[in-house]
This record gives sequence, C-alpha cells and structure tokens, in this order.
Amino acid sequence: MVGLTTDQITALTSGVVAALTTTQVTKLTTDQVVALSTAGAASLTTANVAVLTTTQVAAMQTEDVAAFKTSQVAALTTTQVVVLTTDQVAAITTAGVAALSTTQVTKLTTDQVVALGTSQTGALRTANVAVLTTTQVAALETDDVAALKTSQVAALTTTQVAKLTTDQVVALGTSQTAALTTTSVAALTTTQVVAMETSDIAALKTAQVAALTTTQVVALTTDQVTALTSGVIAALTTTQVTKLTTDQVVALSTGGAAALDHSERGGADHHASGGDANRRCGCVQDQPGGGPDDHASGGADHRPGAPQA
Repeated sequence: MVGLTTDQITALTSGVVAALTTTQVTKLTTDQVVALSTAGAASLTTANVAVLTTTQVAAMQTEDVAAFKTSQVAALTTTQVVVLTTDQVAAITTAGVAALSTTQVTKLTTDQVVALGTSQTGALRTANVAVLTTTQVAALETDDVAALKTSQVAALTTTQVAKLTTDQVVALGTSQTAALTTTSVAALTTTQVVAMETSDIAALKTAQVAALTTTQVVALTTDQVTALTSGVIAALTTTQVTKLTTDQVVALSTGGAAALDHSERGGADHHASGGDANRRCGCVQDQPGGGPDDHASGGADHRPGAPQA
C-alpha cells in the first residue's frame, strides 16, 4: 500500500477499500489517507476505522468524515475522538452524533463541544447529555443551549444545571424551562434564578415553583414575582410565602394576591407588616397580662356595670 500513488489510492473502488486488512490500513501515509475518495472512506470497515492512528484520523478530510456511517463513528476509539479537529467534529452528521457512545462523548474537548452545531447538539441522545462534564456543559454556546430538546433539558443532572452560565440560563426557552425537573430547579443558584426571564418564570409549573428553596424565593425579582401565574402562586408552600419580602408581596398581581389561600396570605402579610394581616383576617391575638375574656371585651374592669376607676 505504501508504494501506491495518491492518484492510485483515489482510484480504489469501495469494494477494494472495504477489503483492506487492518495491517494495510495502519500503513497508509497521511497523503494516502487524504487521497481516499469520499466513497472510499465510507467503505472502511469498522475494524479498520478503529485501528487508524491518531495522525491518520487528524489527516482525514472533512467531507470524508461527513461520509462516515453511524457504525463507523461509533467505532472510533476515545483516543481517536480526542484528536478530531474542530472542522471534522462540525462535519459529523446528526446521525453520527446520535451514534456516539457515552464514553466517546465524555472525551470531547471543550473546543470540540464548541464546534458542534445546533443540529448536532440537538441530536445528542439524552444518555449522552446526562454524562456531559460540567466543563463541557459550560462550553455549550447559547445557540446550542437554545436548540436542546425538552427531553435533553430534562436529562440534565443537578450538577450540570448548577454550572450553567447566566447567558445559558437566559438562552433557555419557555418550553425548556418548563422541562427542568424539580430537583434541577432546586439546584439553581440564586444568580441563575435572578437571570431567568419573566416569560420563563411564567412558564414554570406548580411543582417546579413548589420546589424552589426559600433562598431562591427571596432572590426572585419583583418582575419575576409579578410574572408568576395565579395557579403557581396558589401552589406556594406556607414556608415559601412567609419568606416573601415586602417588595415581593407588593409586586404580586391582583390575581396572584387573590390566589394565596387564607393561611398563606396571612403568613406573607404578617412577614411584610409585622402581623397586621392577622388583625385584618380576624385572627385572635393573646395580649400580655390578660386572658381570653380580657382580649375579647377589653378587660374585666370594663364589663358593663363594673365600677370605673
């Protein structure tokens, strides 16, 4: 094989290329690898793909990589995956990306992750999304994040979600935000929560809002609070409601304020105004130095007919 000219290599038929032994393939020079026709590259057996040296892999033309069948992409070793150029990564078909194993995906460098196009990112299997390292997740471009399917977003681990940049959080669409699991919502940092757009906040499901930690609730901006739907507000826990700040209570929409049930609204207003809500809702407050009858009628000394001091 070494003695064949590049023109002769190019002229090899698909059948001939498919018949090459692994020993012959490993002896191809980089110029010969470059000379392989697209059809020839697509004819390499999976066994031959797996024995290509890293130098040979890096020498392959992008159109040859694009011609790889899914079985050939899946046959690449992790050592070979690491040396793929960014142009080669960008050339892998969406079917090829979907064929990558979880082991192969975890070996992608940050530059290779950046090289993935939106359609390629959207082609990643949920199992592969779940094994992305936090460094790889952080390397995803905002366009790629926006291209993630809801099933992929739901597959993100709490560790991955916590490492999303604020720009990536903003890039998430309403349907994607609504696809976050409750554990992922609870894992969001306060910085990430504050970065969420009001349209995404409005898209949160009741279970997701109920999963917010009290620290996250306190971090909500007034615009975000205003964006909460009535149904979502009604799902707030008593603990969450009592943590609302005065500005947040004021920011509640008319419908949102009405959605708070009697006990929860009382807790929120008590937190906001020092107990004034309990007076408004008629809750009994024991007064120091007096019993229930004193509280109810103004004190024993003021009963009708009692002597006045």
